[in-house]
Amino acid sequence: MTSNAFRLTKPARQETSVIFASPHSGRDYPADFLAASQLDTLQLRSSEDAYVDRLIARAPMFGAPLLCALAPRAYIDLNRASDELDPAVIAGIDRMALNPRISSGLGVIPRVVAGGKAIYAGKITHAEAACRLNRHWHPYHDALKALIDETHAKFGEAILIDVHSMPHEAIDAHARPGNPRPEVVLGDRFGAAAGRDVVDRVEAAFATAGFRTARNSPFAGAFIAQHYGRPLTQRHVVQIEIDRALYLDEAKVEPGAGFASFSVRMNRVMAEIASIGRRSLPVAAE
Repeated sequence: MTSNAFRLTKPARQETSVIFASPHSGRDYPADFLAASQLDTLQLRSSEDAYVDRLIARAPMFGAPLLCALAPRAYIDLNRASDELDPAVIAGIDRMALNPRISSGLGVIPRVVAGGKAIYAGKITHAEAACRLNRHWHPYHDALKALIDETHAKFGEAILIDVHSMPHEAIDAHARPGNPRPEVVLGDRFGAAAGRDVVDRVEAAFATAGFRTARNSPFAGAFIAQHYGRPLTQRHVVQIEIDRALYLDEAKVEPGAGFASFSVRMNRVMAEIASIGRRSLPVAAE
């Protein structure tokens, strides 16, 4: 199923309570947005979780649905609340209580891209912001909520694996002497978004495939983990951040030389993660 906002690929038969999603790998740049921005396309693309959708494209082969956003993150950020509106970039918006994401220019309508580069010379209208929310934010989240609800009803639990990528330099900024640099960061909002057993098994899947992992630092999970993660009701969200240098030429925003082999590793990881959710498949009534 494809809309203007997302692409949803379901397996022939859903066999696991695991759902894979990529809210930041969209690369459908509207022409009017490109014309309004003072940045070139390559600069705008620095905000993408570029090609994460391709890395996890085979999730349905393992019995798990896959939801991928189509709109780029520089245009609208689906991992923010719909009311995280930045008065510095949207005309007619009242200043909200202190919100570090908005203050840094990373609200639902971003003001900046990577490196703090301003997207616009001025502001966009309130009507334009509302249009983006109605065309992209609400359809994506309606689809995500429906997936979680349907999966929970079928399996008694839902496990959302929300897949992102992180700039290599972001890891450098948080590196500690004597500690190996993590290649994958798992965010569960310090236990608030997912049960410990679920996160342990997700982490083990990456570790078995040879990845160095860390939890919640420097990324603990944003709006999607906060909003949908309810481990006490068996609704789990684990945000995954993958070092872009492992598979991407970050300067060109193109798949790197190791993209194909990295995809093979990711397929092994997804197969193992999908198996976590098979434990909850109800036995048919006699």
